[in-house]
Amino acid sequence: MSAIRRDMHLEFSEVDMGGDQDVQVFDIKYPSGREMRLVNVYDQLRQVEGVRSQGRPAQTARWREIMGRNKILLGGDWNAHSDRWDPECPPKRDEVFLTNLMDEYELTDVTDGEATHTSMRSGEVSTSLIDFFITKAGMADNLEIATDLATTSDHAIVCAHLRWDEGEGAKVSRKVTGWDIDGLKSEGEKENYEKAEKYWKDKSSGRPVETENSSGEELQKEAEWIQRNFVNHLNRYCKKVKVCARSKRWWNEEIAENRRILGSLKRARRRGEAMQKQFKKQRSNLRRIIR
Repeated sequence: MSAIRRDMHLEFSEVDMGGDQDVQVFDIKYPSGREMRLVNVYDQLRQVEGVRSQGRPAQTARWREIMGRNKILLGGDWNAHSDRWDPECPPKRDEVFLTNLMDEYELTDVTDGEATHTSMRSGEVSTSLIDFFITKAGMADNLEIATDLATTSDHAIVCAHLRWDEGEGAKVSRKVTGWDIDGLKSEGEKENYEKAEKYWKDKSSGRPVETENSSGEELQKEAEWIQRNFVNHLNRYCKKVKVCARSKRWWNEEIAENRRILGSLKRARRRGEAMQKQFKKQRSNLRRIIR
């Protein structure tokens, strides 16, 4: 089932690409002429009279045709477990189809790092991240994810907010360019920092120690493991830093506040309510803070 707001005036059509109804493909055209494809996936073994079959219908869809669009967003219940997208992944399973799809079409997962499924295993609560979106890097930069809506289901509701670039001029990139490490080390984040430290020690303690005798293949494999898992680790415990084209690494709240003061003095000076001397003093103060 799908629904769309009438006041958005979108051209919305469903395209049959196989998958025995476990894959829904929608082509969307905006009034501006922009086009994109939205794909909803439920990748699960079918059950016949309570007995699981050996195949997953979603994987039989015509994926080469499905992926024939530049602007494409895929999401749903993948039922796939991997530390590639879930930092606290249980043992890997059922991830081969999805990882191959992502590698072949250069797709990236977009999550907020939070578990989306809760179940009971051996009398204990088990959580996993199996419901999420994947897309190409260009769209991932403009995608915001939330999983905090209330639901009675054992699966979280995953919401995606796509921000189109507005105009041909000042395009906005919302790409994650780093993490607020200093914020994580602050007094207010002490408990979270200790959890992050312990988690990484536990996860990396069993990794092999590479030496000058290690082969190039071993070094490459270990470097990829560190990069993939440490990025996931930071995503879970650190606030992500997103910047636009005009953002500066050195920008902070003190600079922003003094810039606001300077702006108000400039307007007051035009109205004759502030002296040139006040304006110059505040301008010098702002330059000093920036330096």
